[in-house]
Amino acid sequence: MFIRRLGLLSLFFLPCFGGFAAHDQVLLREKGTISGKILAEKKDQVVIDVGYTVLVVPRDQVSRILRATDALEPTTKQSQPLETHLDFYRKSDSDAPKRTVRELVAQLGEAVVQVRTPGGLGSGFILNEEGYLITNFHVIEGETQISIEVYHDKNGQIERTNYKDVRIIAIDRFADLALLKIDDEDAPAFKNVPVGSADPLDVGEGVFAIGSPLGLERTVTEGIVSTKTRQMQGRLYLQTSAQINPGNSGGPLFNLSGEVVGVTNMKMTFSEGLGFAIPAEQVKYFLDHRDAYAYDSENPNNAFRYLPPPRRPQRKAASAK
Repeated sequence: MFIRRLGLLSLFFLPCFGGFAAHDQVLLREKGTISGKILAEKKDQVVIDVGYTVLVVPRDQVSRILRATDALEPTTKQSQPLETHLDFYRKSDSDAPKRTVRELVAQLGEAVVQVRTPGGLGSGFILNEEGYLITNFHVIEGETQISIEVYHDKNGQIERTNYKDVRIIAIDRFADLALLKIDDEDAPAFKNVPVGSADPLDVGEGVFAIGSPLGLERTVTEGIVSTKTRQMQGRLYLQTSAQINPGNSGGPLFNLSGEVVGVTNMKMTFSEGLGFAIPAEQVKYFLDHRDAYAYDSENPNNAFRYLPPPRRPQRKAASAK
């Protein structure tokens, strides 16, 4: 039986506690609220005193932070709560204008990376400034030694940086998706790309891919959406005429508004112009439910997490008379 594994702190739905004249509030992604006094805010966590203990809340579980001082401001001034990551990834702007591929590549190219393992290489794209990124499961399947090559733009010059402290966060082998995180201590805030939707795409609409086919990094290929509902092995894929080759796997397929509408993952062998991508809706589902697909180092090929079975209750020994 499939069980979604919830983060521990998302189980707390705490009322206001005595001892504080006013309370800070940490709103959680799982719709819960923690009330108390915020002791520290760090890049990856928030520390809050709830009166009888101190909780450390991971940033990726925080939807919003409301400071007690905001509520104490004069009524003539509208309080502005401190916003944290409302979403794990950037969603698309519905009003984003269409632009040329040349303009978009200059803007988005820095967020597309090369994923290297001892067994091969693929592509990926960064979701947020903390270094979370998407690639294909088959790119990192069976591998734990992963490095990410990022192409930082420094004053118009491309500077390669190889990050070797890379952690697997979640995998879905059936959807061929993997979520990774760059953990290098000297890593900067990463450029990232918005995740859009494949639903509004029209057949014949222009798209383009960025990736590392055959190891040729930062390669751009342009094409159109050939069909939105190509069924293969029981799943629906976007079919595109943009050239997709080995090494493109895990890279983004963009529309002309600069939004990721798919993740390229395969092509027809012995043919050209027959590439396929996982639709963005499936990618967003994987990201929104990433706790359910959390990577288990004891079983790296398992795409789901299960709770341990309940133990049988032990009978108490009969007391001697």
